[in-house]
Amino acid sequence: MKRNILLLGALFILAISLIACSQNDGDKNTTEEKNASSEGTAVDIGMLKLTSSAPLFIAIEKGYFEEAGINVNVEWFEAAQPISVATAGGDIDVGATGITASLYNMVAGGEELVIVADKGREQEGYSSTALLVPNDSDVERVEDLKGKRIGITQTGSTYHYMTGRLLEENGLSTSDVDLVPLNSIPGLMETLESKQVDAVLLNEPNISRVLDEGYGKVVAQIGDTFDYQISGIFFSKTFAGDEDTAKKFLKAYAKATRYYYDAVLTKEDGELVAGENFDEVITIIAEYTDQDPEIIKQGLPYMDRDGKLLAEDIQTQIDWYVKENLLEKELDASDIVNTDLLDEALTELGK
Repeated sequence: MKRNILLLGALFILAISLIACSQNDGDKNTTEEKNASSEGTAVDIGMLKLTSSAPLFIAIEKGYFEEAGINVNVEWFEAAQPISVATAGGDIDVGATGITASLYNMVAGGEELVIVADKGREQEGYSSTALLVPNDSDVERVEDLKGKRIGITQTGSTYHYMTGRLLEENGLSTSDVDLVPLNSIPGLMETLESKQVDAVLLNEPNISRVLDEGYGKVVAQIGDTFDYQISGIFFSKTFAGDEDTAKKFLKAYAKATRYYYDAVLTKEDGELVAGENFDEVITIIAEYTDQDPEIIKQGLPYMDRDGKLLAEDIQTQIDWYVKENLLEKELDASDIVNTDLLDEALTELGK
């Protein structure tokens, strides 16, 4: 009898041990699954510390990429062209920067990448980039710039393009002025203040800084003259080919562009008003760009609420660069633009 009781006790202990082991294995497996899930798909993004990168900052901070199963690795760059080079070369999956002649020349030379979404554009009614002249200048209209010296950042840059288009929209051309490459935004501001040039293009918040310091005045706003897709989100060929991950990325990005737009770009009676999340968005941008929040408030670039690219403008840009002999050969915009991925992502995301 005693032996039977001991045998039953041993069997009971063995059963409990087996159940405990089974539960521990289950817990271990569950933990491993959660950890694997939290890691997500790794995506390398190259960008600059600019306000126009705000939707990417927001998507990271609000956890939109993480919700989409994407583990973002940010690589910070100091200039636009290396981002395009890294994206085309597959060193990064996603690039976020200005659309320049050098990018188009890369594609013309056989490199492959696609522009998929908006990251900032010139739009009527929003201050982004403007032509400024010294405060005591006799230049009152763009037409008065004939024979004058105009400072730009670099040949083939977005500033070069905007200057050329602005001149053409007002009956002039680049051959009617002397374009002076100054390599940097601070260089533009310094030469305007010292009057070494007759005019420069500047973006916000630098426009507001010049006006506050009193050494310049605005002659024309680019966005009030023509629409322009100044910067974009690029995908490498490999990343664009992974349509499932690409669409997940763009769904998260579109959520962030909506959040950004509703916070800082909504208008009432034609005037900008602070949205519900205005202060939060300003704080996020300031943290990522290492700038004073009050400066950030002065220069919030326009973006489409859904992140949609102004696709037709890409061909306009290509044609202009060809005309100015800044592009080696003609390109078809359809070879460099893919709006289908974002359209499908927006359909899945809903209103």
